[in-house]
Amino acid sequence: MSGNEAIAQGAWEAGVTFAAGYPGTPSTEVLESLAGYEGVDAQWSTNEKVAFDEGMGAALGGIRTLVTMKHVGLNVAADPFMVFPYAGTNGGFVVLVADDPGMYSSQNEQDSRYFAKMGKVPLLEPSDTDEARTMIREAYELSERFASPVMFRTTTRLAHTRGIVEPGARTDVPRRDFSPDSTRYAIPVYARFRRPELEEKLESLGAFAEEYGGNVVEEGDPAVGIVTHGVPYQYVKEVAPDATVLRLGMLYPLPEQKLKEFCARFDKVFVVEESEGFIQQEMASLGIQNVVGKERFTNIGELSADLVAAGLTGAPVQEDFSKEVAVLPRPPKMCAGCPHSGTFSALRKLKVLVTGDIGCYTLGCLPPLNAIDTTFCMGASIGNASGFSKAGEEKVVAVIGDSTFLHSGLPSLMSAVYNQIPTTMILLDNSTTGMTGHQEHPGTGHTLQEAPAPSVDFEALVRSIGVEHVTVMDPWELKDMRRAVKDALAHPGPAVVIARRACVLLPEEKARERIPYRVDEEACIQCDYCYESGCPALIRGAEYPWIREWECIGCDICAQLCPVDAILPVEAGTPAGSKEG
Repeated sequence: MSGNEAIAQGAWEAGVTFAAGYPGTPSTEVLESLAGYEGVDAQWSTNEKVAFDEGMGAALGGIRTLVTMKHVGLNVAADPFMVFPYAGTNGGFVVLVADDPGMYSSQNEQDSRYFAKMGKVPLLEPSDTDEARTMIREAYELSERFASPVMFRTTTRLAHTRGIVEPGARTDVPRRDFSPDSTRYAIPVYARFRRPELEEKLESLGAFAEEYGGNVVEEGDPAVGIVTHGVPYQYVKEVAPDATVLRLGMLYPLPEQKLKEFCARFDKVFVVEESEGFIQQEMASLGIQNVVGKERFTNIGELSADLVAAGLTGAPVQEDFSKEVAVLPRPPKMCAGCPHSGTFSALRKLKVLVTGDIGCYTLGCLPPLNAIDTTFCMGASIGNASGFSKAGEEKVVAVIGDSTFLHSGLPSLMSAVYNQIPTTMILLDNSTTGMTGHQEHPGTGHTLQEAPAPSVDFEALVRSIGVEHVTVMDPWELKDMRRAVKDALAHPGPAVVIARRACVLLPEEKARERIPYRVDEEACIQCDYCYESGCPALIRGAEYPWIREWECIGCDICAQLCPVDAILPVEAGTPAGSKEG
C-alpha cells in the first residue's frame, strides 16, 4: 500500500464511520481510498473548514471521524482547529494534515507542526507505511482517552511511498451519547473558564508521551545519539545504522523526561528533522542545550540520505550521480485541447492584467501563454482583482476554476458585488477538480461515491448574489471569448464570464471521437503564431510546425491562430476555424 492507502486502512480498522475533506496533494488518496470501505460515509466537502466543522459535529455526536487536508488546507480550517480543543471531543476525532517539503504540488513549504503547538493539540507522525496504519488507530484511542482532537501529520514522501502492510480487522466502535452542556460547548461564552482545563490536559498528554510506545529508543553506538522522526528516521537508519536513536512518533507534546535522560548520555545529540527546527526549538525550551540541528540540516526542501550523512559528519554533500543521466526536460504544460488554453489565448490578445488562482490553470503563467500575472492561494484571484481595481487598474481579469470558486472564491465575488467594485471574473468551468485528479464537487452532479447529486447552477448562483452581467462561452471559440471579456470589462459593475467546457481527460470526453489536425507545409509561412496555443501536441519540426496526430484532440485553437489557414483537419481538405492572426 501507499502511505495514504495504509492510513485509510488503519482508519477503517479503527472504526471510523464518517470522513470528510477537500482534495489536495499529497492527501487526496486517503479519502478516495476510504470511500471504498464498507461502513464508512466519506465525502468531499466544499472546503477544509467546512469539512472540519462537519467532522466536529460528527465527533461530538459520538462517532469516530477523520478529516483530511493538505498543509495549506489547514490554514483554511485554522479557525475551528484552534477552538475545538477548548471543548474537546466526544467520539474520536483525527485531522490528517499532509505537508509538502520540496513543494512538489504546493505554493509554500509550511511546517504544520507549529499549528499543533498553537492549537494545543497532540501530534502524531508515522515513519513508514505500516506504522501509518497502526499509528492512526492509536490516534483514535488517544483522542478518546483525553477527549481531544488529534493531529496526524504526514509528508509527500510517506503519503506516496509504497510499503508492506499487514491489514487488520475492523473494530466496531459503538456511538457515544452526546450530553448537551453549554458550559463546555458554547466556547465564546465559556472559553475563559475552560482555558485552565486545556492546560491541565496538555500536562496529562505530556505524561502520556513519556510512556507512548511510538517514542522509542533504539540502542546502538553509545557515542552517537540522534533524535529524529517520520521519514527522516529512514534516512538516519540508512546512513547511521549503528547510532543510538530516539525516534519520536508523538511530536507534541514531547516526552520531556525521556529526552533529557537520552541527551544526558551524550556530549552532543543530533536532531534530524525535516522542514523547520520544531523539535530542536522545543528541546531548547526544555533546557536541553547539547543539540546540533538546523545548523547542519537544511530547512529548505526534503532531506535525503546524502544530506543527512553530510549533516552528521560535517562533510560536503555527496555528488548527485543522477545528473550523469541525460534526462530530457519535461516542463509542466496544460494538456492538448485543454479549454483553459483558449481562455488564456484570448486574454493574452487583450493585454489585460490577470489575477490567477490555484488549479491546472495556474500553468497559464508559463510560456508561451504568459497570461497570468499573480497567483497566491485558493480563492485569492477575485479579491486581488478587486484590490487592483481599487488601486486604479482599469483592465483586470480574475480567473478561477469551478471547484476553487465554490471552495473560497464566492465570498470575494459577493464582496465585489456588495461594494460595487467593477471586478471581471472568468469562471473556468471544466466540470471537475482537475489538478488533484478529477475529484467531484458540488458543481459536477456526483458525489465521491459517484452517486447522482444536485449540481450547482453557476449562472443562477452568481445572478442570485447580484451580478447583472453574466455570459457563458465556449473557450475553444477564441473570437467569442475575446468579445465576451471585452464586454465584461466595459460593464460598470461586477461581471462574470463562464468559460464552460469539460476537462479533456474526463472519461466521457476521452471517449468522444476526435478529428486531429495537420500542418499544410506548402501554405505555412512559419510565423509561429500557432505555438502561442501552448499545445503539447504541436511541436517544432525541422522547418515547419508538426502536430502529433495521436495526441491532437481537434480543438482547432492552433488553426484559429493561424493567419493563412495552413492548419487543416486530417480527414478534410478545408481550413478549420477562423483567422486569429
